[in-house]
Amino acid sequence: MNLLLVEDEPNVVSVVVRGLSAEGFTVSVAPDGTTGEKMALANHFDLIILDIMLPGINGLELCKIIKKEKPNVPIIMLTALGTTENVVNGLDNGADDYLIKPFKFAELSARIRMLLRRYSGSATPDHVINIGSLQINLTAKSVKRNGVEITLTATEYRLLEFMAKNKSKILSRIDILENVWDIDFNLGTNVVDVYVNYLRKKIDKNSDQKLIHTAVGLGYVLKET
Repeated sequence: MNLLLVEDEPNVVSVVVRGLSAEGFTVSVAPDGTTGEKMALANHFDLIILDIMLPGINGLELCKIIKKEKPNVPIIMLTALGTTENVVNGLDNGADDYLIKPFKFAELSARIRMLLRRYSGSATPDHVINIGSLQINLTAKSVKRNGVEITLTATEYRLLEFMAKNKSKILSRIDILENVWDIDFNLGTNVVDVYVNYLRKKIDKNSDQKLIHTAVGLGYVLKET
């Protein structure tokens, strides 16, 4: 499980990272809200822990941004702001849980496990596919990367949708030809390679994390690395 901790207090970071790592989690850390936004939208995290009082974008605003783009990522607020009004405000801005500092690590761990169990039973709606920072809306036939709309031709979209529905599966050129073009092509044609290249330029061009990969001698695969 990959978790993101957005926290600027070194002591808290040390306690949380050490404790969660010992429990088998992989924890990434952002020291401010601006960095947290970039990391949260560009990468896949199973759960995010946010402080409220952060340099740059505050935790409440960051929570709204993340939930708008990735509504199925659970978020825990971990903050010293402990009044009822603060708690209500945090939950109203999209947080799934709210834990007040100082806190006991065992309680944080229990709440994380509870949220992960809850969200594991609520899969992303069938009409939306999320792969890292890539979001494909099957109903609207729209595509976003890091929240930015990407314009695709009809053929490019069909190719991306087919690859996304077969995430992490190596697809041969024959697989792609039969499912995207739905006609028999000369096996020597490079139409698949051409369109995969078109798609790469639009999907991966401006992102550090590449999603479209070549399996040498086998075909192509869409996956997070």
